[in-house]
Amino acid sequence: MTDTAHSSSEHGSGKTLPLALGAIGVVFGDIGTSPLYSLKESFAGPHPLLIDRPHIFGVLSLIFWTMTLVVTIKYVLVTMRADNDGEGGSLALLALIVRSGKVKWTRGIVLLGVLATALFYGDAIITPAISVLSAVEGLEIVGNGFEQWVIPISILILIGLFFIQSYGTAKVGVIFGPVMLFYFLVIGLMGLSGIVRDPSILAAINPYWALNFFLLDPKLAFLALGSVVLAVTGAEALYADMGHFGRKSISVAWLYVAFPCLLLNYLGQSALLLDDPKAIDNPFFRLAPDWAQLPLVGLATIATVIASQAVISGAYSVTQQAIQLGFLPRLRITHTSASAAGQIYVPLVNWLLLIFVLMLVLTFRSSGNLASAYGIAVTGTMVITSLMVGILVFTVWKWNRWAAGLMIGAFLIVDGAYFASNVTKIPDGGWFPLLVGACAFTVLTTWANGRRLLREHLFQSAMPLELFIKTAAKSVRRVPGTAVFLSASPEGAPPALLHNLKHNKVLHERIVILTVKVMGRPHVDDADRVEFTELGPDFYRIILKYGFMQEVDVPAAMAMARECGPPFKLMETSFFLGRQTLVASDKPGMAIWREKLFAWMMRNAESAMEFFKLPTNRVVELGSQLEI
Repeated sequence: MTDTAHSSSEHGSGKTLPLALGAIGVVFGDIGTSPLYSLKESFAGPHPLLIDRPHIFGVLSLIFWTMTLVVTIKYVLVTMRADNDGEGGSLALLALIVRSGKVKWTRGIVLLGVLATALFYGDAIITPAISVLSAVEGLEIVGNGFEQWVIPISILILIGLFFIQSYGTAKVGVIFGPVMLFYFLVIGLMGLSGIVRDPSILAAINPYWALNFFLLDPKLAFLALGSVVLAVTGAEALYADMGHFGRKSISVAWLYVAFPCLLLNYLGQSALLLDDPKAIDNPFFRLAPDWAQLPLVGLATIATVIASQAVISGAYSVTQQAIQLGFLPRLRITHTSASAAGQIYVPLVNWLLLIFVLMLVLTFRSSGNLASAYGIAVTGTMVITSLMVGILVFTVWKWNRWAAGLMIGAFLIVDGAYFASNVTKIPDGGWFPLLVGACAFTVLTTWANGRRLLREHLFQSAMPLELFIKTAAKSVRRVPGTAVFLSASPEGAPPALLHNLKHNKVLHERIVILTVKVMGRPHVDDADRVEFTELGPDFYRIILKYGFMQEVDVPAAMAMARECGPPFKLMETSFFLGRQTLVASDKPGMAIWREKLFAWMMRNAESAMEFFKLPTNRVVELGSQLEI
């Protein structure tokens, strides 16, 4: 089959190894720390298994083939081909499909992409809690009396992690790669020591043992999938972070470092359980010699902090994309690096994550209890990704239908089985990420629908701009300077223009109707930033185009506009904004409670002045009341 996708972000071969090292630190933190709890939960979780050779071999075979099928084949070999100008992730994939214009039922696809984004927030809350708890719980192995310190130490680490976010992660990120590389090498060597104990464990790679597990005990094997999938939590990060490191670098990091070391560790833990079933209380730390257990707790804790940092940064990036694509209101976003555009900090998201993470730690109190809540958001996202990749290969790439059908069918069977198994966790804690996802989905769709209804209402009540220019513009006194009227719609006269004329009875000598349009691709070049149309004498329409990963800066973009008369001088330019006070009504559109939610979000959104980088002393806001 042929592949028409391409990667515009591939980096030179000379940069592959440095980027691969960075990917080890950022991309593989979550999946890299899964050995701390995934094998233990498979045997000692809510559905305990006999710790004997058939069950150990069965679980280990499932872990190996899950990493092979889900991570290596699905994400590394297939999904990462779907790059949207080099960027990956659910929203980037959504924009890539919609932008192609080859899919008719876009509304359903948009809902899928939004649902995947909503589930990601649930994952972003659970990952720091379970990762840090599982590492600090290693103190229980070091010596008696440490159990009472696990919760306090975990809370202190998590609070410190979220409090340093506002300073940025650029400096800390430099050491992420080397630290995680060292961590992977350590857990790989630990695994080798366990394999030496019982080399027969290598036979568990044979898929026969996975099949034998299901034949031996079908019900428990199905339920065990809910714990086995913990071994691939974080797989979505490979795709989401593709824009930062490139497909080749991530592939190299996975195939030559992360995958081999993870497999060795799981083999070693399994060999240990064959020799000593009592080690199931914490096989990861039991695998290390006594003298190395305390340093290993420290190393694992650092690794889990790095894993948590990666998912927290991911939550910031997803939030920024959602804002730019019109699924969230404007929020205050701080750039923490002068050179790296991706280094951002979103205060509201940061503190909400911290509150929910601490609630989880204090409520569930152990990584074992949290494992019951973990997985359903991850597997739900995996299923949605498979569906969206299926839409892409059939409608956009147009791969061979039989080959594509077999491949996507296999992905959906595997992902669906894991999701179905995790559904059984809902009463034991799986309800939490679903609740978070439902709340996030409601917020995302309410904002998107509210904006659509608002645009439709404003368009219906707007005066055609051509009519305005022919009538009012010629009979009104003109004053020196430039007036820029921001308009959400590229059609019609914006309300702020009409209100200004009504109250001030004058017009500036140059009028610009300005619309900021976020495109379905991550980046727009400066050469394509400004779209210019002359509407009449000294009347112009400018559309500024940005990618959904870019920051909007209206004054800087207008400085590039050369076809609207003399250059724009900031001190001679006034920016007019329309500010609508929304009143919920029984008009058709949304339920009253959703209209009230939308109105509340409108009131609490970051001001347009800050979002568009407008100088406060040059902005005039004109308000009106509007029923929705």
